[in-house]
Amino acid sequence: MHDPRVPETLEGWALLHQMFLVRWETWRALPKADRRARATESADALAAMNRGDRGVTALSTLIGHKADLMLVHFRPGFEEAQAAELDVSQLPIWPYLQPATSYVSVVELGMYEMTAQIHNRLGERGLKTGTPEFEQAFDAEMEEQRRRVMPRLFQEVPPRRYVCFYPMNKHRGEHKNWYAVPFEERARMMRDHGVIGRHYAGAVNQIISGSIGFDDWEWGVDLFADDPVVFKKLVYEMRFDEASAWYGEFGPFYVGLQFSADELPRYLEGEVPELRRKEEARREGLG
Repeated sequence: MHDPRVPETLEGWALLHQMFLVRWETWRALPKADRRARATESADALAAMNRGDRGVTALSTLIGHKADLMLVHFRPGFEEAQAAELDVSQLPIWPYLQPATSYVSVVELGMYEMTAQIHNRLGERGLKTGTPEFEQAFDAEMEEQRRRVMPRLFQEVPPRRYVCFYPMNKHRGEHKNWYAVPFEERARMMRDHGVIGRHYAGAVNQIISGSIGFDDWEWGVDLFADDPVVFKKLVYEMRFDEASAWYGEFGPFYVGLQFSADELPRYLEGEVPELRRKEEARREGLG
């Protein structure tokens, strides 16, 4: 049943974030030829995990002590996400990776305003909430919306150098509880919240994923930019927004540099990897 108090959501990619610490001491104790072979084979395997509309795996370094390496798997569903996790466990470098944390979610598009509009339209047609006729008509409207926004639900990984990931909740305290606020007020706050994000259009790409029932937080946020300072400015400005100031709770932040799979051997030899891909390098006459 479609409850008018509950904003509808549309779902896309299943996401699995994997963060690892590299066992550097053990890794560097290997003979150089062994390191090279393991790194090259692992890079080829990770590159092969990029399958277009069947899923993509993005690689990033992470700056700081929390983890060294982050893999983000974009997959059509959880079975494919599980397969990606198993593929990683078969990499030749796996014995030298120590899992630091992970995050499970699905790309989510919130539909606050559209939910209200659909309820109003169906009410004007004389359909009553909870009836079979209402439910059928509502599902048809949502399917039309899903077709309209499909590219946003299954978007490509933005090819930008800097990456930021963090989980978040909406506060459910004794005096401030997001889920107890009337629908119209929540919709207004989210509308105002979105206005701030639109100020940064072109400077940052944002992917929101829902994790209620999947992980310890309610949403995951992935940001991609060419200048990492944009992350600070965007998150800082949003802290003053009503939805965040009163109801936003934030988990740990992970920031790093996105790089292409073929650069993995360089990273494992202690060099900062580049954001480039073999086919791009060939087009540009670099390889």
